[in-house]
Amino acid sequence: QVQLVESGGGSVQAGGSLRLSCVASTNTFSSRCMGWFRQVPGKEREGVATIYTSVGSTNYADSVKGRFTISQDRAKNTVYLQMNSLKPEDTAMYYCAATGYRGSCSLTRGPFAYWGQGTQVTVSS
Repeated sequence: QVQLVESGGGSVQAGGSLRLSCVASTNTFSSRCMGWFRQVPGKEREGVATIYTSVGSTNYADSVKGRFTISQDRAKNTVYLQMNSLKPEDTAMYYCAATGYRGSCSLTRGPFAYWGQGTQVTVSS
């Protein structure tokens, strides 16, 4: 079982920045895919960015490429999402997710077995 705790959400004006953090309680942090997803009411949860922890390979949704950066600190079992040049359409609940041990990375929900409680990001124009 993996527990995920997110932090760092908040309210910011368009063009601003926020950094989200996700701490994972697992002894096998370095052998799974970690991802950030977001969801607005009435819409599907969408993948934002993923990182495969053992090699650091990353993937991003087209809508955030060049603005968001996913990174990790393996010593702290923590994944970050640095969000720059924020837009009102980035407003959503952001969720951290983890696959099972040696799970594959995807921007879809399928491979992710563990989810955090979410942290709200609100971007005003």
